[in-house]
This record gives sequence, structure tokens and C-alpha cells, in this order.
Amino acid sequence: MPTQPADHVREDIRLLGRVLGRVIAEQEGQEVFDLVESTRRTAFDIAHGDATPDDLLAVLRELDITNVNLVARAFSHFALLTNLVEDLDDEKVPAPVSLRNTFAHLHDSGVGADRVAELVAGAQVSPVLTAHPTETRRRTVFDTQTRIKRLLSELHAGADPEAIEREMELRMTLLWQTALIRIARPRLEDEIDVGLRYYKLSLLEQIPELNRAIQQLLADATGTVPALTPVLRPGSWIGGDHDGNPYVNAETLTYATRQAADTALAHYLDELADLERELSLSDRYSTCSAELSQLADAANNTAESRVDEPYRRAVYGIRHRVAATRAALAGEQVGVDKHAPYADPSELLADLDCIDDSLRAHGGAIIADDRLARLRSAVTTFGFHLYTLDLRQNSESFEAVVAEVLAAAGVCENYVELVEEDRVEVLVEELRTPRPLLRAEAQLSDATRKEMGILTAAARAVRDLGQGTIAQCIIAMTGAVSDILEPMVLLKEVGLDAVNVVPLFETIDDLAHGARILEDLWSLPFYRDYLRARGDVQEVMLGYSDSNKDGGYLQANWALYDAELALVELCNRHGIRLRLAHGRGGAVGRGGGPTYDAILAQPKGAVDGSIRITEQGEIISAKYGSPETARRHLEAFVAGALEASLLDTELIADPTRAYDIMRTLAAYSGEKYNELIGDPGFIDYFTQSTPLHEIGELNLGSRPASRKQTTAISDLRAIPWVLSWAQSRTNVPGWFGVGTAVERWAGESEERWEDLRELYRDWPFFRSVLANMAQVMAKAEMSLARLYADLVEDADVAERIFGLISDEFERTRQVYFRITGHTDLVAENQRQARSLKRRYPYLLPLNAVQLELLRRYRAGDETFLVSKTIQVTMNGLATALRNAG
Repeated sequence: MPTQPADHVREDIRLLGRVLGRVIAEQEGQEVFDLVESTRRTAFDIAHGDATPDDLLAVLRELDITNVNLVARAFSHFALLTNLVEDLDDEKVPAPVSLRNTFAHLHDSGVGADRVAELVAGAQVSPVLTAHPTETRRRTVFDTQTRIKRLLSELHAGADPEAIEREMELRMTLLWQTALIRIARPRLEDEIDVGLRYYKLSLLEQIPELNRAIQQLLADATGTVPALTPVLRPGSWIGGDHDGNPYVNAETLTYATRQAADTALAHYLDELADLERELSLSDRYSTCSAELSQLADAANNTAESRVDEPYRRAVYGIRHRVAATRAALAGEQVGVDKHAPYADPSELLADLDCIDDSLRAHGGAIIADDRLARLRSAVTTFGFHLYTLDLRQNSESFEAVVAEVLAAAGVCENYVELVEEDRVEVLVEELRTPRPLLRAEAQLSDATRKEMGILTAAARAVRDLGQGTIAQCIIAMTGAVSDILEPMVLLKEVGLDAVNVVPLFETIDDLAHGARILEDLWSLPFYRDYLRARGDVQEVMLGYSDSNKDGGYLQANWALYDAELALVELCNRHGIRLRLAHGRGGAVGRGGGPTYDAILAQPKGAVDGSIRITEQGEIISAKYGSPETARRHLEAFVAGALEASLLDTELIADPTRAYDIMRTLAAYSGEKYNELIGDPGFIDYFTQSTPLHEIGELNLGSRPASRKQTTAISDLRAIPWVLSWAQSRTNVPGWFGVGTAVERWAGESEERWEDLRELYRDWPFFRSVLANMAQVMAKAEMSLARLYADLVEDADVAERIFGLISDEFERTRQVYFRITGHTDLVAENQRQARSLKRRYPYLLPLNAVQLELLRRYRAGDETFLVSKTIQVTMNGLATALRNAG
């Protein structure tokens, strides 16, 4: 009988576990191996109901820290190896979504090819990579993991099992003796380099390839080949997001943009070197255009072996000009010789187009459609800047800088004291005035000099690398028109007038008032002219994390959807095209979940061909760690954007009633959530029952855990908020309040329960909300959460709040079953069900170690190995849970 895929996964995990066990025995001794094995068996006993987590804790309590550390490392490695196997298995499963199927679906649905082409011409689909504290693996570790995955592929292809297993043991020995994460807090430069790693692994190849595929599908549909307009255009926040990150400055922004440029140019040089080797066409057997001949002669390649090979000579010249461009951008002295740097990407493209035109005109179309076409697509997509680096700062900081600049210029001494109407008047007047505000000798505070330095560095990057280098300036916590105008004044000061200002609405209140703020903004003739110069496109960003902290899971999701409804209506009324950016995280509590489903769950008109979504955390590795997975996710991303723009995916019979139901459910859910966070003991419970403080202290990322020094939940960054709950296995941000809301609204009315079932069947938004909720609830474990509650000093507080959480968990679980008809939280995702079952025994020891060491750490044992082992457990759990923060 042929082996089923699930059996393959199980056998691969057993193989890697067996090899890892052998490495542990060889490196640490049989006693340690026996300890790891007995811990694993106890975990399985707990999974089968033959033991309790307390039994595991009792064993760990008797161990010295060295052995506890070895147990934590072993199970972190088990989790990592399980990921490798599942990732490899995912690559073999046919992609559920493809662009070809989407184009066919559009055709079958009556969407004409010309309409698709029109949309694509103005489309912009952008995955925006951001830094994350649980995704800071060292390059060495990542490369070793990649090699082990390749060894598994070779084994499946029939390679010698003994040789494969021998090399696996070598790689795992290297892995065991290498720290999985850095010993020191990662620098911002490290995070920039980690982000760029994914371009070299997959994105440099796959993004241009997908842009070419879209062009070909349009050509097939319309009968004419359209110009190559990149639909996929990547972005990044790493190095430009200075909201609450004191380590972002002019130098780090310059590093981010220069390293990105170097990555793009290095890729072009590699491709050009290969192209030069391949284009061996001799003028004895082929013909070239006069323009190509001139390009070849201009290359000054006088080697006798190339005298009859004009294409090679032409590519030689292009390659040396790109090398000169790379050197110049790196600050190296470029001599005045035969190979001058390119002034901009359009010059490079013109030379590549010259080769393309000549090949196609002289029987070489098949050659032009290969590596040359891929390179042209890459240059069209990436330019010299690779990605757009977003600037992001909070409105409070922008306000302080503008106030100081206006005072230093003698324009307004008391800007902060002005009412909103007067602020807008001052700012608009400045934006109408071409003169600069600041003189070189202006006396400014260090904070303001730093902020202006960042903007000046951004302007320099745009000048050197092109307009696409910095295209957005995002204003976090936008709550008024002046919040949007303030950074416009600062951007104008440094010559970045072309950069788009993007209001970010994050809290429940700001989401509710977002459309009104924009309408007030558009009433200003100055700003309306500003928009008109940008093709009447208004970009708006929506924040999932702060709205979730503010109102809980269901209220936040509805607040975002409701805000989109209002924004779409407003844009339609004013003839403005809306471009939405979504600040989604890897975890459901931060807006995470399958991208394709999430895009289809947007209101009609909210996508309109353009959408930007942040990609965060360990999700980046899962999506973009290999070319195969990158292609799947990028196709789903673009397919979702096209379908949401061109098809009516909202099939609910009575939208008005559906919206009214959701508004009521959201309000009820928010009330229940506020009961939780409003409890006088909640702050103590949260900070003591989760590793919140340790996340901030244990060097997990470059960014501080809070925007500022405070104990307020509102000032806490989203990652530690969600990560803390995930580590303690409660996952509160991803479900709390839903059960109470639904029970309160539906009660004993079977008619109302049927209404909810209908919404689940017919409304992608409601279905996505419940599906994502079920996913995150499946990763919660209340028996472990109970043990974390025992860390709380006040037993009454612990009992009361844990009881509130556990009761609501069970209530929400039952509500999910009653609406969906399922009897399991993972009924709709059997791959996840199998994954969770496999991982459960490996997660338990990591949680148990973390619990024991948090107890020791808080009792005063802050020795190196205790703190580092807590860090190992955090990283291991985030690795195993995959969307922990």
C-alpha cells in the first residue's frame, strides 16, 4: 500500500527525532538523553490523560539549571525540526489558490478581460515585511535547517539512507552546538539583515516571476501583450519604523536603504554574469540590430574571443556599469573610465530592452523569454531600491517636533496650546509657503534633531535610489486632521513633498471617526489639490493590534470592517480611490490568519486592486523561507486582491440586518472584554501570570516592549501583549468575549441562532472571524494556563480572573460548535489538527520549563543560564505555535 502524506510526515519526524536523540546522547551523555526521553514520555502520558502537567513540573523542580537548560534546548530543537518536516510537506501539496484559476474564475463569472487589464494597470499589492523578536535566528542556524530539509527531499527521491542519515547527524551536531538565537539583544541592523535574507531565499526570484506571470495571463486573455507593470511591489518597515523604537535614526535608515539597494544590484550582477555566459550568439550565425551593435561596441570589450559575439559584449558593458553603480552607491570612489554608473534604473532597462528587441527581431524570442525576461522583470519591479521603506511615527511625536520647529522659526510660539481649528490654519499656511522653516544654526532639542535627521536621510535615499525608496509616511494614532498635516510640514522641509502621508487609525474610537477625519481633511482646498496631484488616491492604514487591545477580538474586527464600510462610502461620494494598508500581525489577536481569506473578507470596494499588508513574525519564515512556499503565498495574495476587486464576494441576503447584528455582538463582546481588563486585579494578573516583564528584559528584539515607561496596557506594544498570552497558552486576544456576546444576543431564540448560521455560510467576513478564532483557540491549553495563574501573588485575584477566562473560553467554544455544526475546533483544517496533535507533547515540556524558571527568576535567581533558558523556551514556543505574536 502506498505511503500516505501524513505517514511521510510522521516517519520524517521520527527520523529527525531519532538522529537528534543520538546527537544529544553523544554530546551530553546517556543520562541527559534518558532525561529528555523520560520528559517526552511524561508529556505523552499527559496528552493521553495518564498524567498531569503538575507531574512534569515536579520532575523539573528537582533538576539543576544545567539539566533544565538541556531539556529546553532539546524540545526547542524538536519543535524546529517538526516545522521543517511540515514545511516540506506543505510544498508538495497542490496550492489551493492559483492565479491561473483566478483568471479562469473571473472569466467564468463574466468579468471581461479588458476590465481585468484595466484593474491590473493600476493595481498595487504589497507584502510589507516587519521585524519581530521571535524571528531573529542566526544565518548559520537558518542555513543548517535549510540543508536538513534538502536532505529529507533527497531521501524521498531515493538517495542512500545511510549517507543521508550520516550527514543529518553532522548538521544536527552543528545545530546542537550553535546557539539558536543571539546571546546579545539583536541590533536593528541585524533585523534589517534578517528581513533581506528572505529576498535572497525567495523574493528576488518569485516576485518578478509572478509579475511576469500576471502579464502573460493578461496577454492570453486579451490577445495583446501589455506593458510590464509590477502588481507586486514589496515594502518594509525595518529601519524606518521609529514609533516607539529609540534605535531607529538617520544611520539605521541609511543602512536599511543601502543594504536593500546592494541586495538588488548584487542580484542583477549575478544574473548578468549568467546571461553573459548564455548569450553566446555569433554574428556568423545570427543577426543583431544596429542599436545592439552600438551597445556592444560601447562596452569596450576587445577580447579576441568575443569579437564575433555582440550580445556577450553588450552584456559585459551592462554588467560593468551595474558594478560601477553598486560601488558608487556604497560610497566607493568610481574612476572616470569606460564604464560609468547608471543614473537610474530606466537607463539600465533601456539597455536590457535593446537586447530584448534585437533578439525578438532576429529569431531569438525564445531566448529573450528566458533569463533576460526574468532580469527585466526584476529591474522593473525592484529598481535600485528593492523595496519601499515606510516611515512610521506616532502623532504625538510628530506634534512635538512640529511645535519645536515652528517655534524655532518664529512662526508660532505655542502650537501645542492651539485648538484644532487654529492648528490646521497654521499648518496649511506653512504648506502653502515654499520657504523652508529651519536655518542651519537653529537651536533644537536632541529629540527633534534626531527626527529631522531621519527625514533628511530619507530624502537623501530618495535622491540616490529613486522615488520608490520612500513612498509612505505613516502616522500612528491618527486622531485629528492636524495629525496628518504635521508630518506634511516636516516632509516639505526636507524636500520629500512627493511622499504620501498615510493616516493610521488604530483605536476603536479612531476607527469610528476615521471617515469623518478624512472628510474634514478633504474639505481643505490645499489638501484636495495635493490628492489630485496623486491621481486622487488616498491611502489609509488600519491597525489591528491596538484596536484589539482596546476592545477585544470581536469588537476590534467589527470596528475595522465598519470603518472600511464608512471609508468606501466616503470615497465613492467624493470620487477618491481608496488604497488600504492593513497592519496585520502573525497572530490572530493582531489580525493574523490566511491572507487570501482575509482579503476576500473585506467589504465590497475596500480593495479596488490595491492593498498593502504587513507580514510579521515567524509567519515570514513560514511564508517566504523557500521559493515554493513564497510562490504559493504571493499567488494567493494577488489572487485575493483581484477577486475581492472584481467579484461580489459578499453574498449575504440582507446586509443591513447583518451589520446590525454585528454591531450588537461587537458591543456586547466589548462590554465583556472591558469587564476583564477593567478588573482592579487585571494588571497584576496579566503581568504576573505571563512572561511580559521577561519579554522586555531578555533581549528578544531591538524594540522596547512599551512605547514609553508606563504600566498602562494602552502603551504596551502589540507584540508583547499577544506574545505574553500565547506563551501562557490562553491566547486571550484571539477569542475573549465572543461567547458571551453571542449567547446574550441569541439567547434561546432558535431563529437567531439560524441567522448566525446563515451569516457563517454566506458572509466571508463572519466566517473568517470564526475560523481564525477557532484556530487560535485550538492552540490554547487551559490546564497549562491554570499553572501560569498560580504565579500570581494574590490567590483571590488569580482565582477570579482565571475563572473569568476559563469560563469564557468554554462558553466561546460551545458557541462556535453551535453556529458551525462542528464538534472540534480544527474540524475545518485537518492539516492543523494533525500538526497540533504532533506538537502537543513537545510544547508541554517547554511550558513546564518556562513555568519553573519564571518561578526561580522571580524569586531572585537571575543567573545567566536561568534568564537564557527562559529565552530559549519563549523562542521554542513561538517556533512551535508558529503564530505566537
